[in-house]
Amino acid sequence: MRGDTLPGNRVGDEVVRAVNGLTKRWAASAQDGTVFSAAGVWPLLAFLADGAAGPARAELSEALGLPADQAAGAARELLGALGALPGVGSAVGLWTKRTVELVPPWEAGLPAEAHGVLTGDTGADQRALDAWAADRTGGLIDRMPATLDKDTELVLAGALTVRTRWLSPFDEVPLETAYEPWAATERLGLRHRSTLPDRVGVADTPHGRVTELKVLGTDALDVHLLLGEEGTAPGRVLGAGVDLLHRPRTVVPGSRLPYGEVGPGLRVVEERCAAPSPPVLDVLTAAYDVTADHDLLQRHELFGLTTARDARQGHFPGISGFPLAVGSAAQSALARFGALGFQAAAVTMVGAYGAGMPPQLRHVRRRVNAVFDRPFGFLALHRHSRLVLAAGWVTDPLPFPEHPG
Repeated sequence: MRGDTLPGNRVGDEVVRAVNGLTKRWAASAQDGTVFSAAGVWPLLAFLADGAAGPARAELSEALGLPADQAAGAARELLGALGALPGVGSAVGLWTKRTVELVPPWEAGLPAEAHGVLTGDTGADQRALDAWAADRTGGLIDRMPATLDKDTELVLAGALTVRTRWLSPFDEVPLETAYEPWAATERLGLRHRSTLPDRVGVADTPHGRVTELKVLGTDALDVHLLLGEEGTAPGRVLGAGVDLLHRPRTVVPGSRLPYGEVGPGLRVVEERCAAPSPPVLDVLTAAYDVTADHDLLQRHELFGLTTARDARQGHFPGISGFPLAVGSAAQSALARFGALGFQAAAVTMVGAYGAGMPPQLRHVRRRVNAVFDRPFGFLALHRHSRLVLAAGWVTDPLPFPEHPG
């Protein structure tokens, strides 16, 4: 198996780069606290592209970063690989009214258990779809991101979950910060010390320096924290983080950094100690719980859905002879980062309408201090393939509990 291939299937670097490319383009619009999953929407766009025709097919292909005739196969391989990853859950669901007859080859390309029926009872159908979302995310997301209406003829939905426990847990501490919006309310900080300074590094990017901290979890699922220069737009910091996944040698690791203020939130010092000691990495960051709802049609050009929205004609003859246009597309997502681990979930839905005294200190050691005490970004990813499963920006960390424990 190649090092850049997801285990359990034939998903290689081309698909990883395509999904991560959508992550980067989506991140460009980030302005406030948010979380999103391009990996959660990409397979749905791929299945739509497979059944689309004309300009809608071309636009979906461009958004995917792959030719439309390869999209469905790539989506099946990606879903299969995600399903084989410990700590990751992935599912696709399809519901249609009985009047919508699907093209057999297209339907056969979906998971066998995916197809359900829309009864026409909008309330009952909505409850059934909400129950599917809750079941497929283990209750992390309890509803579909969009509501049905009487004109909905077809629903294509996807669910993605990520759960990992840190290989080395953090200690919970009050977050000490001079960043005023956070300092006004005591925040829950997370501190960790290790002898692995290369878990942090700094890179020069087109938009300034970016500090990258790798927090390693079980099942090869990690979270990279990203801190840019003050005032750098969130999308630029997140975009730089995605680029660094594919150009890791541009990151200067902690053991090779000079002394002093070497990057955003990053300082290297020489300290006295009683005995010979290895370098240490001292990390302080913030616990967070971020949720977001996204109307994908507000960014229709990003997701290749511009033409597909036009209800004056059908755009998906490869899905059904019944003329279909995209009437809604939305995603609900969350991410939680705490002392013991990380979890994230996303549900994406596309609806188609018709139309003491110290000892004597004789020795010195290197200490790398990494402090994330102002807004920062994060990428949750599979360590070996570098596929980004969720991404986001933290602007409102969790408050410090009044009664710890």
